[in-house]
Amino acid sequence: MATITFIARMTCKPEKRAEFIGLCRMLEEHVRANEPGTLSYAFFKLRDENRYAVLESFRNEAAEHLHMNSKLLAETGPKISACLIGTWEREYFDPLE
Repeated sequence: MATITFIARMTCKPEKRAEFIGLCRMLEEHVRANEPGTLSYAFFKLRDENRYAVLESFRNEAAEHLHMNSKLLAETGPKISACLIGTWEREYFDPLE
């Protein structure tokens, strides 16, 4: 089964930036330590003001489901959403062939 890779872009409320970054770092550390099927999971600051992105790549669909259904993500997701203006925009990447 093919890997699953996507980027999600989002805009953070300026007054929530510190909280947002703390939550992102906590998720990055948790994923690295607990989700071996995750190939990449990293947040980035974009060059547009208050814009961020997370790049996620999973070995397969099962690894993505494990991540998306994790207890920590269920607890942290609403907190991250509360830091955002609107929601995130997800864009998937597929292999060339």
